[in-house]
Amino acid sequence: MSSPFVKSKLKVARDALGKKQYETARDAASQVLDCEPDNYTAHVFLGLACLELGHHDKSEQLYSRAIGLRPDQLLAWQGISQLYEKQEKWDAVAGALEEMLRIFSANSDATKAAETLQKLIETRRQHGSRKQIITVLFYLLPDSPFYDTLSTLPPPDHTNPNSTTTFVTQEAIHDSLPVIEEIMALTEQEEETFMKVEFDKRRTRLGAPPPDIMRNEIGLEVWRTSKLPLVYQEVLNHPKTSDELRRSVEDRMIRYKQQIFHALPLSDPDKSTVGIQLAELVNGIVTIGVRNQSAWSIFLEGLDQETVCECGLDLLRRFMQVFPDTNLAQLLRAYFMYMGISNDESVDEEADEPSTVALKPVSTDGDPLNAITDAFGSLQDSILATRVVIEVYSKELDYLSVIHVAESGLELVKKHERNTGRKLGNVRKAFHIALATALVHSYPPKHHQRARLLLDDVLTQDPDHVDALLAYGYILQSAEKWEEAEVVFSKVTTRLPPATRKFVRAREERAWCLSRIRTAEGMQALRDVLKDLEGGEFQFDRARCLWRVGRACWDLGGSFREEAYANFIQSLRCDPEYAPSYTSLGVYYSEFAVPPDPTRASKCFQKAFELNPTEVEAARRLAEGFANEREWDLVEVVARRTIEGEGVLDLGIGAEGGVVAGRYLPANAWAWKALGVVELSRGYYAQSIEALQIALRADEEDQVCWLRLGEAYSKAGRYAAALKALARAKELDRDVWLCTYLIGEVQRQTGKFGEALDSYKSVLQKQSDEVGVLMSLALTELALARQEWSSGFFTRAERTFASTITTCLSTVRAASGYGSIVWKVVGDALLGLSQATTFVDQELLRGIFAKITSVLRHVTSKRVAHVFSLGPIQDGLPLTGSYALQLAVASYDYRITVGSSGDTVMGSALYDLGLALQTWSKEGNDREPALEVAASLLKEALIKDPDDPTYWTALAITYFLDKPKISQHAYIKALELDPKNTVAWTQLGLLYLYYNDVALAYEALSKAHILDPDCSVAWVGLALVAARNGDDDHAHALLEHVVGLSPLAQPAATMEFAARLFPPMSPQAKARVPVKEELLPAFAALNLYAKQRQDDPRALHLLGLICERLGALEQGADWIFRAITLLEIAYEDTEDSLIERQFTIAHTNLARLKVCLHDYTGALESFEIAHGLLPEQGATGRECEPDNELLRVQVLFGSGLAHFKLGDIQSAMTRFQNALDATVDNHILRCHVTVLLARCMWAIGTDELRESAKALLLDSITADPEALVSISTLAGMGILTEDDSLVDAALSEIQSLPIERRQELDPSGDVTYLLIRHHLGLADIGRAIRIAQKALHIEPSNLRIRRDLASLTLKQGNRAATQAILAVESAVGSLEEAKETLAVACIADDGTEGRALSYAQKAIMLDPGNVQNWKTLTYVRTRNGGL
Repeated sequence: MSSPFVKSKLKVARDALGKKQYETARDAASQVLDCEPDNYTAHVFLGLACLELGHHDKSEQLYSRAIGLRPDQLLAWQGISQLYEKQEKWDAVAGALEEMLRIFSANSDATKAAETLQKLIETRRQHGSRKQIITVLFYLLPDSPFYDTLSTLPPPDHTNPNSTTTFVTQEAIHDSLPVIEEIMALTEQEEETFMKVEFDKRRTRLGAPPPDIMRNEIGLEVWRTSKLPLVYQEVLNHPKTSDELRRSVEDRMIRYKQQIFHALPLSDPDKSTVGIQLAELVNGIVTIGVRNQSAWSIFLEGLDQETVCECGLDLLRRFMQVFPDTNLAQLLRAYFMYMGISNDESVDEEADEPSTVALKPVSTDGDPLNAITDAFGSLQDSILATRVVIEVYSKELDYLSVIHVAESGLELVKKHERNTGRKLGNVRKAFHIALATALVHSYPPKHHQRARLLLDDVLTQDPDHVDALLAYGYILQSAEKWEEAEVVFSKVTTRLPPATRKFVRAREERAWCLSRIRTAEGMQALRDVLKDLEGGEFQFDRARCLWRVGRACWDLGGSFREEAYANFIQSLRCDPEYAPSYTSLGVYYSEFAVPPDPTRASKCFQKAFELNPTEVEAARRLAEGFANEREWDLVEVVARRTIEGEGVLDLGIGAEGGVVAGRYLPANAWAWKALGVVELSRGYYAQSIEALQIALRADEEDQVCWLRLGEAYSKAGRYAAALKALARAKELDRDVWLCTYLIGEVQRQTGKFGEALDSYKSVLQKQSDEVGVLMSLALTELALARQEWSSGFFTRAERTFASTITTCLSTVRAASGYGSIVWKVVGDALLGLSQATTFVDQELLRGIFAKITSVLRHVTSKRVAHVFSLGPIQDGLPLTGSYALQLAVASYDYRITVGSSGDTVMGSALYDLGLALQTWSKEGNDREPALEVAASLLKEALIKDPDDPTYWTALAITYFLDKPKISQHAYIKALELDPKNTVAWTQLGLLYLYYNDVALAYEALSKAHILDPDCSVAWVGLALVAARNGDDDHAHALLEHVVGLSPLAQPAATMEFAARLFPPMSPQAKARVPVKEELLPAFAALNLYAKQRQDDPRALHLLGLICERLGALEQGADWIFRAITLLEIAYEDTEDSLIERQFTIAHTNLARLKVCLHDYTGALESFEIAHGLLPEQGATGRECEPDNELLRVQVLFGSGLAHFKLGDIQSAMTRFQNALDATVDNHILRCHVTVLLARCMWAIGTDELRESAKALLLDSITADPEALVSISTLAGMGILTEDDSLVDAALSEIQSLPIERRQELDPSGDVTYLLIRHHLGLADIGRAIRIAQKALHIEPSNLRIRRDLASLTLKQGNRAATQAILAVESAVGSLEEAKETLAVACIADDGTEGRALSYAQKAIMLDPGNVQNWKTLTYVRTRNGGL
C-alpha cells in the first residue's frame, strides 16, 4: 500500500499536470520515484511532464519503464503514442496503437478498439507502405484476432454517419467487400512493383540469366507466398460480389494461375496441381460460355488437333459470338469466308468433320485473305492464328510465307510445351508437314534436304500420312529417283477416296514417274488422267498433264514429235501462261522444225522465261543467243533472273535453310559463270569473283571458269589468289596460251619481271605474232630496265632498254594499228637510256639507233621542226645519252603522227613530247624556244583533257623559272583536281623555296612528306628549308635519309650530302671531322653516281676526297686524276676561270695524296702546276678571294714536305719559310704553319734545329697564349726530351684557364693525354690516374678519357676497377671509340664468364681491318687455352 507521502505527491503531480505546471509535476513525480521506484503512476506522470518539457529521450525511457511494469495498462501506451507522434516515428506510433487495440479488444471495448483501429489505419495510409496498409486492413476481416470484439458494433446508420465515432469500422465490419477489394488492388500493386524493382536490380549482375528466366524466378519468389489467391477467393465467395466484379476477379485469377503455371519448372510437383486448377477454371468458363477472353485463349491454344477444322467448328463459332470484336474472331470469320464454311450454327452435326468442309473459297464483298493478313499482324503469339494463316498461305501457294510462319509456329509450340509441360504432338506434326511441303516446292531442290528430315520424322509417327507422302514423292521426283517416287505416289492413291483432287494429282504424278521409266506405258497413264481433268477448275492441271504427255511423245522420238508439238499447243490453249510448254515449243522450233525457226524459238524461250524464271532450259538457250549477238546487258538480265529463280536471294528461311554464300551449291552454274564474266567486263571485280567462285562449286574442273577467276583476282589486286587460280586453270589445260599470258601479267604487276618475261616468251614460242603479248613483253622489259637502273645495275639496264626497243620494232613489223603505244614505249626506253653518259655495248645500240633513225630521220612534225631536228649518227664518235634523248623526242613526235586522234590518247602523246622537249632543253639546246614549244604542247594536252592533274603539274614545271605566277596557278589547279598529288605539293614547295617564301615552302613540302613518306624530292626540299633556316644538322640528317632511300633517285641530293661531310675551307672552321662510319653512306652513293655520270668532275673529285678520309688513298688519287682530266678538257673548250680554279684545287688535293703514297716526285709536279695557276701574291682581283691564301700556303708547305722527303733540305726550308711568310696577316693559319715547320725541323734531328723548333713554338705561344696546337707540340717535345720545365711551361697557361674555356680550346682532350703520357714516362702511374679521373669527372661522357682511365687501372692490375669503368659505357660515343673500348674490355675480363672472347669477336666484326683487334683475339684465345 502506498504511503500518504506518495499519495500526496501523486495528487500534487496530477494537479500540476492539469494546470500545465510541468516542472512542479516533474519534481513531485520524481520524489515519488525516489520512494517507490516501481510506481507505475509516477512513471506515467513524470513521462508526461518530461514530454511537455521537451525531454523526449527521458520521457521515452519513463514510458517504456511503465509499460514494462504494467503492459496491459493504457496510460503508458497512450503517453508513448503521443511522444512518438511528436517525434514523427510513425512505425513506433503504429506499434503503440496496435498494443492499445489489443488491450481494448481484450477488454471487449469495441468502441475504443474501433477508434484505435481507425487511427491505426489512417496512420498507415498517410505514413506507411502498401504492405503495411494491407496488414492493418486485414484487421477488419473475419480472420482478424480483433474481429470478435469489432463485430459487436451495431450496424452503421447511413442516414446519420456522424452519430458515432466508429462509422468507418462499422461499415467495414458489416460489409467487408470494399476492404477486400482494396486489399486486392494494393497487393497486386505491391507485387508488381517488387518484381520490377528486383528485376532491374538483378539484371545488371554478372552471370545473370536471360530476362524471361529471371522474371520467372522472381515471380516464383513472390507467388509462392502471395495471399492474392485467398483474396481472389474471398471476393468470389462474398455474397455481395456483382457479376461484373466476379468476371474481373475470375480473369485475374486465371492470369495469376497461368503465370505460376508457366513459371514453375517441369520438375516441380506443384506444376501439375496448378495446371489442374487452371484447367478446371478454364474448362468451366468455356463450357458455360462466359465472356473471359483469357480462359478462351488458353483453351483454344491448348487444342491438340492436326487441322483447324478438327478443333471444332461449333467451338470456333461460339468464340466468334462471344468475342465478335477481337482480332482472333475477325481472323476466324475471314477464314470461314475464305474456306467457304458457314458462320451459322444451324449446320449439320457432322460439320466438324474436315471431309465435309467445302474447300472452294466463296465470294464475299471484302477480300478475306487481306482480312486474315491484317488480323494476324497482332496475333503473332497465337498458335491457332498461326495454324489458320498456314492453311490459307498453303492454298495460295505462297510457300515462302508458309515457311516463315510455320517456323514461328514451331517456336510457339516449343514455348507452349515448355510452359505447360503438355505435348502438342498433332499441332507439331501439322507444322512439320506444312513446313516440309513448302520447303519442297520453294526453289526445288534447294531445301529438299531439310524437308526430308522433317518428313522422315512425320512418316515415322504416321507412315500413311497423305500430305507427307506427297511431299516425299516430289523430293524423289526432283532427285530423278523415278522408281521410288512411283511407289510413293501409288501408295498415296490407295489412301485417298477416288473423287478427291489429291487423288487425281497423285495419279498424275505416278503416271509422270512411270513415263520417265517406261515412256509408252506412262504416256497412256497420263492420257487416262486427262479424262479426270474435265471442267473449268482443272485448266491449269490439264495444261500440265498435256505438257507431260507431249514430253513423253518427244522422248519417243520420230513421228511422235509432231504429236508432242500438238500436245504442247493444246496445253497452252488450256492455260496460256504455262511456261514449260513455251520452252518445249522453243526447242521444237529450234531443233525439229523444218526449216528451223530461231526467231520463233527465241520468242518462245523469252515467253517461258518471263512467266517462270525457273525454266532453266529456256534461260540457258536465251542467254546463249544473246551472247552470240553480243548483248551482254541482256545476258546479265537472264543470268540474274535465273539465279533469283534458284532462291539465292531467299535469306532467313531458318538457321538450317538460310542461304549462305559460303556454302551455296548452285543448280545453274552457267548463269553464275555468265554473270561473273559480265561483271568482269564492267570492272566489278568483287562481284565477278563471288559469282565465279559459286559457279566453280558446281564444276571444279571448269578450266574457263578458273581462268576468268584468275583474271578477276588479278584485276582486283589479289595477286596471290590470281596465281593460284591461273595455276589451276593451266593444270586443267596446258595448251591454252592465254592462261600463261595472264600469269605473266600477274607476275609483271607484282614486280616479278624476270618470271613475267619467261611467261611471255613461252607464249611467243607458240604465238609468235600475238601483238598483245609482244606489247606486254616490251612493257615488262621497260619496267625491268628502270628497276635495274635505279638499283645501280647500269650495264644490265642498258641491255634491257635495248631489248625493249627491239621488241617494239618487232611489234611494228608484226601488225599495224599499235603505233601509238609502240612508239611511246620506244620513247620511254630511249629516255631511260639518255640518263647514261656513255654506253657499254656501243655496237648493239648503234644498230638499234640506226634503225630508229632510218624511220624518224625525215618525219619531224611542224610542231617542233623550228626548234628540233634529228641529226644523223656520227661515225667514229661514241654514242652518248644526248643522242638517245634526241631519238626519244623524235619518237614521241612520231607517236603523235601515227597515233589515234582521240582526246585521251592525243593528250598523253602531247604530254610525253612536251616533257621530252623540256628535258632536251636542259642539255643547252635552244632552251627558251624549246620550253615555249613544250609549254604549247602541254597546253594542247590540257585542252584534250583538262582534268588530268599530271598535265597541269608538267606545265607548272615548264614555267618554274620564267613565269612563277603561272607556274603557281598550274600547281594549285593540279592540287584542286587531286589534293593528294605528292609531285604537285613537292614542286609547289620548291617553287616557294626558290622564290624565298620559306614558310609556305615548308608547309607544302611537309604536306607532300605526309602523303608519301618515300618521296625523296620532298625530303630534299625539307633539307633545303632546314639549311635555309640555319639548321645544318637537321639538313644533314634529312639528306642522309634521302641517300638511304635511293642513292640514284636524286643525284643532286647525293652530291649535297657528300659535300656537307667536309667542313668549309676556312681557318676559322671548327667543324668536327667525320669518322669513317659517317662517310660510308656518302661513299656508296657517290660511287654509284660516279659510275652513272662519269663526266661529272665535281662528283669524281668529291669521291676522291671521301676515299682519302676512308684511307683508300690510291682510289682517291685515281678519282681525282679523272676529275683533273675532265676539267682540263672542259677548260680547253671554255677557258672558264671557275673551271681553272677547280683544276687548281684538284691538283693540290692530288699532290697531297701522292705525298701520302710516297710519290714525292709526282706530288712536286702537281704542287708546281697548282702554284703556277695561283695568282701572284699581291696581285689584285682574284687575290682578294680568301681561299687563295689557304691554297698558296698548302701548296708551298706541301712542296716543301715533298722536297724534305726527297732529301732536298735546302729547298724544303725555303718552301717552308715562304709558306710562313704567306701567313703574315692570319695568325691562326700562321700558328698551324709554324707547328708543321717545327715538326719538320724536329724530324731533321740536329740539336740546333730542335732548339730552333722549340724557339719557334715559344714565339708562337707568346704571340697567341691560347694556341693549343703550338702548346701541345711544345709539350710533346718536352716529354720526348724529359724536360719537365718545358712541359710545365707549355701546359701551365692552358691549365690555368677556366674549365669551360679549356674544353672549348681542347675538345679532344689533347692536354690531358699529354699529361698522362708525361707522368707515365716518369713512371708515376698514380699521378697519371688522378689526372685521368679528374678529366673524367669534368667530362663523364668522353669515352676516350674513360678508355684511357680503364687502361691505366688495368696496368695497375686492378681488373675490378677496369670492368666497373667499362660497364657504364655511354651510348653517345662514336662507333670508332666503341671499337677501341671493346679491345680494352677483352683484356680486362678475367675469363671466368667467357665474355672476353665475345668482346674480341664483336670488335673484329665491327672493324675487321684493324690488326690490333686480331691481336686481341689471339691474346684472349691464348689466355683461355692456358698457353
